[in-house]
Amino acid sequence: MPLYEHVFLARQDLAQAQVDALAEAATKIIEEGNGKVVKTETWGLRGLAYRIAKNRKAHYVMLEFDAPAPVVAELERQTAINEDVIRYMTIKVDAHEQGPSAMMRRNERSDRDGRRGDRGDRGGDRPRRDRDDRDAA
Repeated sequence: MPLYEHVFLARQDLAQAQVDALAEAATKIIEEGNGKVVKTETWGLRGLAYRIAKNRKAHYVMLEFDAPAPVVAELERQTAINEDVIRYMTIKVDAHEQGPSAMMRRNERSDRDGRRGDRGDRGGDRPRRDRDDRDAA
């Protein structure tokens, strides 16, 4: 069976239990159509790049599954009519990623590093020049 990834964004005012119920409903649709959900990841409440339907944030959820094409069509149909889902996307993939997705690894790295990423100290030993210093030079 083909492999798919389905990501949906749920409204910001939903509780985490309601978001989990949406993921379970999607899982149920897939399993009723003889599909198999390989992995479900909840990426949490994250900021949007632009406002969508008066929402500045959304709950992100990703499902990795393998299922026949009619199941994907039914999943997208059910997702589209749900008021709590503001955006969704399903893509066909060649293989599922092993371990956590890039979004989950990104969160772990930022929690692990106490500083501003892995950039290190860029300035070296040079003193910082302010605008007043440039005008005087």
